[in-house]
Amino acid sequence: MIRFKNSLNKKLTNKSLYQIALTQIKGVGVAHARNLMEFMGDEEEIFKGSISKLEAIPRISKRLISEIRNPEVLRKAEKELEFVIKNNLHLIFYTDEKYPQRLNNCVDAPILMYAKGDVDFNREKVISIVGTRNSTRYGNDFSREFIKELSLKFPDVQIISGLAYGIDICAHRAALENGLSTVAVLGHGLDRIYPYVHRQTAIEITKNGALLTEYPSETNPDGHNFVRRNRIVAGMADATIVMESGTKGGSLITADIANSYFREVFALPGRIHDKMSYGCNKLISENKALLLQNTENFISQMGWEMDERKILPRQTELFHDLTPDEEKVYEILKKDSPKQLNNLSIELNVPLTELLMTLLELEMKNIVTALPGGMYKIV
Repeated sequence: MIRFKNSLNKKLTNKSLYQIALTQIKGVGVAHARNLMEFMGDEEEIFKGSISKLEAIPRISKRLISEIRNPEVLRKAEKELEFVIKNNLHLIFYTDEKYPQRLNNCVDAPILMYAKGDVDFNREKVISIVGTRNSTRYGNDFSREFIKELSLKFPDVQIISGLAYGIDICAHRAALENGLSTVAVLGHGLDRIYPYVHRQTAIEITKNGALLTEYPSETNPDGHNFVRRNRIVAGMADATIVMESGTKGGSLITADIANSYFREVFALPGRIHDKMSYGCNKLISENKALLLQNTENFISQMGWEMDERKILPRQTELFHDLTPDEEKVYEILKKDSPKQLNNLSIELNVPLTELLMTLLELEMKNIVTALPGGMYKIV
């Protein structure tokens, strides 16, 4: 019997057990898990509901039902829950308010994550900073100066990275030095820190940020895990910045993922013969990233300098041909404009593809206009 001992663990219930169990079922990925939740209505019902209810789910196999009801699944989940309680970790299920809502808008977002530290992942401004493990003085110096200048203008901005050597650890340390919240997304369980030499920085991060992972304890830091965690790094942020990259690397994968999520991507240019600038220059030349010149340029491209301006909205009665979807978008932008595309999608609970079509219609009607950084405002 699992007992909840302190204020943190009081937030954990038997649902926590079934949330973990849902990630332990062999053959069940993100899409399957969400499908099970949709049809069964509750994580506990997946494991305790009638077999006939499971069998009624379209295209579910007998093998999968057998895996769901395998007693070993709940045994493994109980062991993991004991680890969570013992180490005062947070469980963040995709239906929770504290789940990163920018990430939840991505089709392949994990259904469950484990966190240590402050789980405030839904700040107004969040950016990811990534780059090569073999960073140069040029990349490190620019990263530190960029974060310092950004902190002076936006002290509540959150910095996401991956705790790796090079640009990642430089970004985390610069964020901490300037009093910013920073989140390290890991490719292993929270029973270890990899690389170990970054352990002290990881401890500091939990005091003004968090360690975050989709992997349970005893998960090794295997290469494919780091590739997979890159979608979390990209999905949690309004923009991804690649500071340095060679011809190949995880940061280029992260940039591609961010583009697929309709997020802004920036890259720091370098001299054409510099090996660690090759990837950034290629992103810029192929129009896969905006050129990052300086902090002011970034703020302008993101449309953040307009946040404090009061936009005088046009009167809604002037428009008589708005569809219900267009009216909803207009009403939100009338109250809070300009607004970032992903935040608008989250607030409306509308997929990005549908929202972009609605915004296009509103642009054609000269009611809204698009700004740099994926921002939209009333004309």
